[in-house]
Amino acid sequence: MVMGEETLETQVVVIGGGPGGYTAAFRAADLGLEVTLVNNEDRLGGVCLLRGCIPTKALLEATSIIQIMEDAQERGIKFGQPEIQLDVLRKWKDGVVDKLVSGVQTLSKRRDIKVITGNAVFDSPTRLRLEDAEIRYIQFQHAIIATGSRAVPLKGYTFRSGSRIMNSDDALDLPDIPPRLLVVGGGYIGMELGMVYAALGSQITLVEMTDSILPGMDRDLVKPLAKKAEKLYKAIYLSTRVASMEETDTLVKVKFDGKADPAEQTFDRVLVAVGRQPNTEKLGLENTAVKLDQNGFIVVDEQRRTAENSIFAVGDVTGQPLLAHKAIHEGKVAADVIAGQSSAFDVAAIPAVVYTDPEIATSGLSEKDATALGLQVKTSRFAWPASGRAVTMGATDGLTKLVFDTQTQRLLGIGIVGRGAENMITEGTLAIEMGAVAQDLALTIHPHPTLSETINEAAEAFLGKPINIMPTRKI
Repeated sequence: MVMGEETLETQVVVIGGGPGGYTAAFRAADLGLEVTLVNNEDRLGGVCLLRGCIPTKALLEATSIIQIMEDAQERGIKFGQPEIQLDVLRKWKDGVVDKLVSGVQTLSKRRDIKVITGNAVFDSPTRLRLEDAEIRYIQFQHAIIATGSRAVPLKGYTFRSGSRIMNSDDALDLPDIPPRLLVVGGGYIGMELGMVYAALGSQITLVEMTDSILPGMDRDLVKPLAKKAEKLYKAIYLSTRVASMEETDTLVKVKFDGKADPAEQTFDRVLVAVGRQPNTEKLGLENTAVKLDQNGFIVVDEQRRTAENSIFAVGDVTGQPLLAHKAIHEGKVAADVIAGQSSAFDVAAIPAVVYTDPEIATSGLSEKDATALGLQVKTSRFAWPASGRAVTMGATDGLTKLVFDTQTQRLLGIGIVGRGAENMITEGTLAIEMGAVAQDLALTIHPHPTLSETINEAAEAFLGKPINIMPTRKI
């Protein structure tokens, strides 16, 4: 209902049109609530759809064909040298995004959600002031903040249009194929985009300030990817940081502090992928009781409610892990609670996937984290050279790892490295959520020959009953 010319009254206002935001809006509308969605971009989809998950995976899928062609030669199938038509690739990637954006916007219209383009600022716990929008104010009963996150620049540098120092958004636009590309940061974003550009023909140098790529992940899961990256990249400098960068019209001069040799090198472009920070500034949160933690993330309870009773928050703005599927789940919870339903964000495991080659997927507690928590754990591994399906696929660099509670034999975590890990991880996540024990996984019949059998085999190995590897003890 419109109150005067410039004020809109609504039951629920969602700020942000990414996966968490539009999911919350859709669920709230389906539950019979009047919903308004304020987005600071012309298109819905947020970082994930417009500049993150979807375009990255589109490019990874496209460039993986090059690796498949190379692998096929070992099987007696030979292709000619691939020709990269960058304009066509860029257009195809953008087409994938456009198609999915259109779907989201169509669903929004069919649910009668009023979408307003503009910047929202809290005037009070129940009113928003809009900037650069058709409506001046929104009076609401409940608000859901879903403003996402953005790339963190290196200290002393800012991202700017046209610069040779890029963030992930810039890299996904495929401005060109730089002959020499420096990737700063060995996390999942840096590794994924590094492999895209390597496949396209760039000479990749990676610098990571810790002593391993994908810091925080169990080393045995990272090892196969590290070996692949060592062959694919020109150089990987660990325990090294960028000391300075000097950009010219044609190149970037970089000085390193650490193990880089030489300590000063020149690149055509630099991709900075050192993390993300929440978009919580300029929201007017000081006009509410909403609290932020020391890293700028919004503090919420299990129902995704902030310290202000009328305001909820979901997605990246609420903290780690910064994953679209976590945001989606949180969006549903917030909408359910606002509609008066019993709901809470109470999960035992959140899966995560690194879409490199090989892929790495994890869920639940890692061996490292479980040990740090003081839990008595035992791990079981099944290396893929013993998997018939992996051998037929040429994917013998894979590994399936299970983390069990020693006393109860309950599954606490799962890690998979290898082709198809993205699709296998859900079985482990479901098992963790259901409180499955080793015997549950061992007695579940898996189809043969498949990679999913490796989960079954790892569970049997834990119980001392493996078939395709030698047992460590007699039954």
